[in-house]
Amino acid sequence: METNPTSRPSTADVDSTVETATWAAQSSPATVAKTTPVQIVLVVLGAIAFLYFTRPVLLPVFLACIAGMTLKPLIRWLSYCRIPPALSAAVVLCLLVAAIGIGFFQLGRPALTWMNEAPQHMTELRQRVQKMFPLFRRFSQAAAAVNNLGATEEEKKEEQKKAPMVEMKNTRGTSSILNWTGTLLVGIGETLVLVYLLLASGDLFLQKLVHVMPTFSDKKRAVEINREIQQNISNYLFSVSLINIGLGVVVSGGLYFMGVPNAAMWGMLVAVLNFVPYFGPVAGMILLVTVGLLTFDTLWMGLLPAAWYLVLHLLEANLITPVLLGRRFTLNPVVIFVSLIFWTWLWGVPGALLSVPILVSIKVVCDRIPTLSSISELLSR
Repeated sequence: METNPTSRPSTADVDSTVETATWAAQSSPATVAKTTPVQIVLVVLGAIAFLYFTRPVLLPVFLACIAGMTLKPLIRWLSYCRIPPALSAAVVLCLLVAAIGIGFFQLGRPALTWMNEAPQHMTELRQRVQKMFPLFRRFSQAAAAVNNLGATEEEKKEEQKKAPMVEMKNTRGTSSILNWTGTLLVGIGETLVLVYLLLASGDLFLQKLVHVMPTFSDKKRAVEINREIQQNISNYLFSVSLINIGLGVVVSGGLYFMGVPNAAMWGMLVAVLNFVPYFGPVAGMILLVTVGLLTFDTLWMGLLPAAWYLVLHLLEANLITPVLLGRRFTLNPVVIFVSLIFWTWLWGVPGALLSVPILVSIKVVCDRIPTLSSISELLSR
């Protein structure tokens, strides 16, 4: 009786199959190890390009998410008072917009006046610097002498007569300013609408996220990550806002007693700049040096406003902020600086404001996922 060859594989076929499976099992990790870095680089570059080109859409979404996480405790507190989330969100947003509007109109008028007189201020600043530092005047005179080297008096007078009077009509700059203002107003409107929808919806998105998670442990981890990100960002922004407002008030008081005009405007502007790590305090120092040199006639008095701000900033950065924030937000300073440069390049000034909250969110996610613990260690101080 003959047997069917296809019904039972031979020993040679079994050995060949086992060898093939063994070779595939041994070679596949090597193949994955070779292709994984390339895939990671491609994914990162693709994500950066996606974030850059979709900036008009993603930027309001990111701003709304950060603002929603910050204001969420207020909505939760109002819900304890039996106020519906939709009404709570409307009340909170109206109060916030009213406060920002009042501050803008109160401090915006002297700011616009100062900006309109900026050319005169710059001319006066140059004259004061040349008066305080005679060496600069000698350098400018030497540079002018080098430019006119070899020319006779008649040639100099003839050159001055031939110098054309240029009248600049920058219509392109005006149109670009109008376009930028329109884009800014549209972005602010979109952000406010998204913030209201996020606050009025309550925990709807969290419930949807938990629903799509496959296992119970994943559901629990998603809830913990969401709660921790929300709590950390809310605590961070509330604490930093209170610190910067207090810093602005103290700076304004010092400038007022020094006799600096519009002391409240400069103090609040310094407080806003202090939200941007590293670059904000440097910009505040330069601003107060300019204001001091324009206000006072002597060099030491001109540097006094900047010195006052420097002392307060060092006190805030090294004592007040670490005490209030604790070790929960002790991030690596190098990583903070790199994140600031990256998000500023990607999204401009809003990106600079979002750089630290985004970094805090990434660290919370990496703390909760064991496979990303190395990244969390890199982000920590």
